[in-house]
Amino acid sequence: MNHGKKKKSLARRAREHLGAPLHAVAHHRRGIALKFYQFRVAGLGALASFFAVLGPGLLAGLSDDDPAGITTYSVLGTDHGYQLLWIIPASTVLLIQFHLMAVRIGAATGKGFVGVIREHWGKSWGYFAVIGLLFANFGTICAEYAGISAAGSLIGIPSWLSAPIAGVLISLIVVFGSFHKVERVLLIVSSTLALYIIDGILAKPDWSQVWHYSIIPHMPTNQLGWVAIAAALGTTLAPWGLAFIQSYAVDKKITVANLKWERVDVFIGSVLTGAIGLAIAVACAATLNRSGVHIEDASDAALALQPLAGSFATVLFGAGLLGASLLAAAIVPLATAYSIAEGIGEPASLDLDSHHFQYFYAAFIGLTVASVSVVSLPGLPLIPLIYLSQVVNAIMLPLHVIALVLLVRNTDLMGDARAGKTSQIVGWISIVLIFACIGALISSWVASFI
Repeated sequence: MNHGKKKKSLARRAREHLGAPLHAVAHHRRGIALKFYQFRVAGLGALASFFAVLGPGLLAGLSDDDPAGITTYSVLGTDHGYQLLWIIPASTVLLIQFHLMAVRIGAATGKGFVGVIREHWGKSWGYFAVIGLLFANFGTICAEYAGISAAGSLIGIPSWLSAPIAGVLISLIVVFGSFHKVERVLLIVSSTLALYIIDGILAKPDWSQVWHYSIIPHMPTNQLGWVAIAAALGTTLAPWGLAFIQSYAVDKKITVANLKWERVDVFIGSVLTGAIGLAIAVACAATLNRSGVHIEDASDAALALQPLAGSFATVLFGAGLLGASLLAAAIVPLATAYSIAEGIGEPASLDLDSHHFQYFYAAFIGLTVASVSVVSLPGLPLIPLIYLSQVVNAIMLPLHVIALVLLVRNTDLMGDARAGKTSQIVGWISIVLIFACIGALISSWVASFI
């Protein structure tokens, strides 16, 4: 009896320390938040504080290495060799910048991206943000489940079976698991992406060229090169990723007091994302580019690697693709569900009561069922759907990052957590670079129709 009272007291103290609202008290009464609070009380300090906030930056970053991202990096290395590797570290720097902005806004306001838009600029802009993300994200979710089907076929699972099974398993984990249970599963799945780093080493690249072209920018010599740069930037700075990290950080109850540790989480997640993307591009540059192979997607890259780098490299590539697809198939619907619930003013949390109707869970299940159904339909023009979603992503990205820069500098909204002048200047420079890349992409599209 006394033990129960003591535990309840600790939970209350942890909740108060972390600033958790009443509707999300559940995951502070159980799971790692309470445990790490106990660690801090015991004097374990810095390490416990870091692990207590670990998750948003790591998951948001690594989920960018989804099937679309893997395809982009594979094509970049296959078609252009080592020449354009520099865009991956450059986009990683931008990823750190904007993920930090999103987390800062979430910590200061206690609201996700769409929730802040709705509160600060009105319901109409909130609805606009929801509709834009919904259209862009649905095609992306379809791409994730298509990646699951492709990866499953590489390791012997029929394509018609893998996507529905994955959809059911992911839905059960999200709907019936607590916040921290879902987080643990996602972090375990994300670890499979390390297989790509092994693949990059097995490809035996020319490391001197890798270092040279990764550090020193070399401009493209043709139109396809500019498209590859824009695609690499777009896949790294996906609008759904920026929306997810803010909403997820709010759901995890990241506060302004936790920001110094969350910055470490964001940095590690972004750097790992860039390292994995670089490893994929390097593996393809060292093998497929040298052999003059042409690929259309990530599964093509995996199959093409077999005669050049061995069957083991193909297995690793396929396993990494499966892990990346599963991770993103959970993250992108979650990002969309957060946005939909925030846009209509409803609670958005993985710790909501799943036994009663919740818009958050309804949106997640609806998106998952619709995406699996689309991918499972024979003869459906999936590629045009995915392509259209990427067009919407390209349109939304500059709008999203401009909104982040405007919000993070707003004193009334951010208070003492308002970004400094240096951060604002870097943000606007980043936006100019994004516009330049998107402009190059649009010009290439126009030129293709002339």
